[in-house]
Amino acid sequence: MIVLKGDNAERETARKRYRIIDAHCHIYPAKIATKAVTAIGAFYDIKMAEDGTSDSLIREGAAIGVEKYVVHSTATTVHQVKSINDYIYGEMTAHPEFIGFMTLHNEMEDAAIEEAVDLAISRGMKGVKLHPDFQKFNIDDAENLYRVTAGRLPVLLHMGDKRYDYSSPARLARMAEKYPEQIFIGAHFGGYSAWDKVECLKDLPNVYFDTSSSLWFLDPAHASDLIHRFGHERYFFGTDFPMWRANEELDRFLALDLTEEEREDILYNNAAKLLLGE
Repeated sequence: MIVLKGDNAERETARKRYRIIDAHCHIYPAKIATKAVTAIGAFYDIKMAEDGTSDSLIREGAAIGVEKYVVHSTATTVHQVKSINDYIYGEMTAHPEFIGFMTLHNEMEDAAIEEAVDLAISRGMKGVKLHPDFQKFNIDDAENLYRVTAGRLPVLLHMGDKRYDYSSPARLARMAEKYPEQIFIGAHFGGYSAWDKVECLKDLPNVYFDTSSSLWFLDPAHASDLIHRFGHERYFFGTDFPMWRANEELDRFLALDLTEEEREDILYNNAAKLLLGE
């Protein structure tokens, strides 16, 4: 097990041993980035580490050798969907290392959902990002979205928050059982601040997880146990940029009790297989 001790040069060498896909990154246009990041920090009462721009993301990722970034933003109203998806597509075009996820909103008409998903796929987008707590819908009240995306695009969901019930693990479990062809990615180990409720997701093979915004809170033994019991092949490394610093998140990840094969799979191989077909 790697323990990142010693001087900065030694720590940097340890970090850059691995190929990395950062599977959870929020980005915003420069003109609204400060406002967006401030609002997110206030929502979670957490001091944000970065400004939310693509340039900052790439700089942060370069410090630990990130090769690819899953980038997204969330529409809190229907009319934001098109502009956000156009923005993410533009950033994908400008930065080939970006893997773009579109957004949707549960109040969209069925025809508009179909049109948006078709366009996203034609543009090379690889998934959908939803944030039930921001968008104020229950995961299991958005079947109109899953009926269109099932078998076509994985859906990355913000998961869990003890203050709300919109994104409870039990709601995701119901949808994963009902839509077995839909790949779901449960962010934050499947339950931000509600990790005691994620057991219902354990035996659902179409549910994956990322490590974002969890390693600062979870005891390393608890995090390692979840990965081993649920299956390490279902986990992706993610920083939740701009919330945390990439080097600190990687240090926390490397402190987990994992084998070298498990580290390599979570840091790169699992996401590359699902999203890039590698």
